[in-house]
Amino acid sequence: MAGHSQFKNIMHKKGRQDAIRSKIFSKLAREITVAAKLGLPDPAMNARLRAAILAARAENMPKDNIERAIKKASAAEGETYDEVRYEGYAPGGVAIIVEALTGNRNRTASEVRSYFTKAGGSLAETGAVSFLFGHAGVIEFPPETASEEEMLEAAIEAGAEDVRSTGESHEVFTSLESLREVAQALEAKFGEPRKAALTWRPQNTVSVDDETGEKILRLVGMLEDNDDVQNVYANFELSDTLMARYAAS
Repeated sequence: MAGHSQFKNIMHKKGRQDAIRSKIFSKLAREITVAAKLGLPDPAMNARLRAAILAARAENMPKDNIERAIKKASAAEGETYDEVRYEGYAPGGVAIIVEALTGNRNRTASEVRSYFTKAGGSLAETGAVSFLFGHAGVIEFPPETASEEEMLEAAIEAGAEDVRSTGESHEVFTSLESLREVAQALEAKFGEPRKAALTWRPQNTVSVDDETGEKILRLVGMLEDNDDVQNVYANFELSDTLMARYAAS
C-alpha cells in the first residue's frame, strides 16, 4: 500500500479515536454548502454535491445536518468560503498538498505555514509539488462489494483507468472528466459507493525511516486538525515497523 492511502488509513483510524465528531461534521457541512453554492442544490445534477453527501453519509452525518448545509448555500447571510490549495515539503523531501475552504485566507495561510515550520518542513509556491501527483477521480467501495477480479472487470468496462484493491477497500481511479460516468456505471452494478471524489494521487512514493515518518504523521495530524483544511495528500511510504506500530495503537 503506497503513499496517500497508507497514511490516510492511519490518520483516519486515529481520527476515529481522538477527533471531536462535531469538527468532522463541520468540515463535511462546509464542503456540502460550497458544492451546493457552486452548482445546483440537487445532488442528481451536481456531481460535487453528490460526492460531498456520500462522504457525509460515510461518517454517519445525520440527514438533517446534510439538508441544513444545502439550504445554507442559498441563505443571504451565509458565509462565503474560498477554495485554496497549499503545497509544501515535509521532512525527508516528502511532497504535501493541502486543500482548504476558508473564510480568511491570511489566517489559514499563516496557520498552515506554522505547521510546516514546526514539523521541520517548508511551505512552497502553488505548483511546486503538484506535478508529482496526478489529479484524478476516485470511487471507493467496501471490500465485500465484489472480488478483485469482478471489480477490475467492471471498472475497465466502465472506462476507469486503474483499480487498487486491498483488505479495506476497492479504489477505482478515473480521469477528471470521466468520474461521473464511471461512478454511475459502477453504482448501477454494485450500489452506492462509499466515496466518489477528486483526489491527488502520487505518481511515485518516497520511502522514509521511522523517525522521519513520525514527523510527517505529526504534520499531517496538525493539518487535518485545522478547521479550514479539508484534505491532505502526501507521496511518502512508511516502513512496515511504523505501520504495525500505528495499527496496534
